[in-house]
Amino acid sequence: MSEATSNGKHPSGLYVLFFTEMWERFSYYGMRALFVLFMTKALLFDKALGSQIYGSYTGLVYLTPLLGGYMADRYWGNRKSIIIGGILMAIGQLFMFFAGTFYQEVNVATPLMFTGLGFLIFGNGFFKPNISTMVGQLYPAGDKRVDSAFTIFYMGINLGAFIAPLLCGYLGDTGKPADFRWGFLVACIGMCLSLILFISLKNKYIVTPEGEQIGEKPNSAREVKSADEVKAPINTKSIFIWTAVFACLWLLFFKYFEMDIVGCFIFSLTIAAPGYIITDPSLSKVERERIWVIYIAAFFVIFFWAAFEQAGASLTYFAEEQTDRHLFGTVIPTSYFQSINAVAIVIFAPLFVWLWGWLGKRNMEPASPFKQAIGLFLLAMGYLVIAFGVKGLDPSTKVSMVWLVSLYTIHTYGELCLSPIGLSMVNKLAPVKLASLLMGVWFLSTAAANKFAGTLSALYPEEIRAEKLYAPTADAAAMAVLNVNMLDNSVWSANPKGTTNLKMASVSTTKSSDGTEVVNNIVVDSTKTAPVSNYYLKVIKSNNGNFDRALLLNENLLITHDSVDVVTMVNDKKVSRKEERIQTWNLKLERPSFMGVKINDLYDFFMLFVFMAGAASVILFLLSSKLLKMMNGVR
Repeated sequence: MSEATSNGKHPSGLYVLFFTEMWERFSYYGMRALFVLFMTKALLFDKALGSQIYGSYTGLVYLTPLLGGYMADRYWGNRKSIIIGGILMAIGQLFMFFAGTFYQEVNVATPLMFTGLGFLIFGNGFFKPNISTMVGQLYPAGDKRVDSAFTIFYMGINLGAFIAPLLCGYLGDTGKPADFRWGFLVACIGMCLSLILFISLKNKYIVTPEGEQIGEKPNSAREVKSADEVKAPINTKSIFIWTAVFACLWLLFFKYFEMDIVGCFIFSLTIAAPGYIITDPSLSKVERERIWVIYIAAFFVIFFWAAFEQAGASLTYFAEEQTDRHLFGTVIPTSYFQSINAVAIVIFAPLFVWLWGWLGKRNMEPASPFKQAIGLFLLAMGYLVIAFGVKGLDPSTKVSMVWLVSLYTIHTYGELCLSPIGLSMVNKLAPVKLASLLMGVWFLSTAAANKFAGTLSALYPEEIRAEKLYAPTADAAAMAVLNVNMLDNSVWSANPKGTTNLKMASVSTTKSSDGTEVVNNIVVDSTKTAPVSNYYLKVIKSNNGNFDRALLLNENLLITHDSVDVVTMVNDKKVSRKEERIQTWNLKLERPSFMGVKINDLYDFFMLFVFMAGAASVILFLLSSKLLKMMNGVR
């Protein structure tokens, strides 16, 4: 008997895996906290494009574990897969650093960013599904410490998710586009720390109670313990049929729903893969009913995560532009808000464990479908709270951060009702011979949800949009033209329903040697003026504190001047200076719509999630009794 078993302590290998996973999650969530801000603030992508890219990235992150798990099972084993995945992710974060370094050259930064995302997507696919499977192998069969071991391991995930937005945000989310690279670099360092810990300690500590190396061989080489664990035979005809269905669905989504290639792939696979499994003729009636329960639950989970994952996109926009982040004389970086969920999980997870245990002892614990319905209901309540917070408010007016903190906290309650319960339910209901495939289907639903989250985030209503950022003007005469058109600060503090007459101008630009577009002349037509809403000026001012001058290029485009604080090192001393910027803004944006309903303001946007999650909660609650019968004794 090992020492860990005899004294009740956990094996040291658990803590190696704890810190390996903690630093990997630090890397993932650190980059995630900065991602949409980098796209919109540094590369100047509009919010809709940024949201779609974010949704595609997070969707593929949850899709590639199918490939990573297969490679580990068949060829590489867990250890090799984790190392390869970690190296790929470190390279991906390094490419993100390079993208941040060359952010002013969008034609260079954009391919660097997409290359980095590719490495991160495939690296995560090899890393994510393999490290957690090693936890249980540290213990002998039937060891009661396994449940608490996974709880400790889950705390490592949340510790990394808590620290990452704070540190990466502190260095990268400074209001200066050039600083995003430092946040990405820290995320790269975190991934390297994860790799170093795992590689240096795995042979000594990640071993079975008998001292055998865990994860060194492919999982397919492990001994089959019973006839039930033998893999189901491959049905060639069924594969052909469902591959054809996948192809037809892909064309349907691409041609008639105008989805991008990634969305077509994810949503088509999310339908075709479950279809292939459920038509397996070897399934018994009970097995088929239980699998249908998994599918139905997975369908509703898509709506949960699609709304929950707004944290990385639309809710980040809201924190950046609509939330008063001043606290004790300082401005809280936008990225910090993504730590709230992790903190809330650490605080409230033990309370939920106690609650389910207390109810279980009295035979009052809700079955899994009821818990998931409760999770969806709490999600809707979170959005209802923030919808009331913004109702009737001028979007140039920032709201208290209490509203956003409340939403994230309520959403954490919903997550604790739904996320752990779902994984447990799949394990309980899946036939042994199809357990891996059905867990893959569950991940597929999460991939579809994340892609759907990006589509929904693209509906975020924008009043005006920054179209282009020019380098500081090299022509003093051009700057003088702007100087004589200084705006009075009272304009944007006045009644937003009023207007200000601005002069019309034309702008000529040239490209510098490094490809940057530079304003070299501004010509004002003194005979032409046009009114601009003070409301638009107020919106610009609310997010650009040094905005002071503006001219009209035409009825739809406004050119503005502002400046940002830049800190440089001179003789080992920090020197602060103002760097001037010239931007153009689109004043005539078309309102987004969803299923024929226009999203006119933030209240409409948040109410969309209230109705979506609320309706899903009610329907799942009504179906729960039927689902419970179909589970055939499993709760």
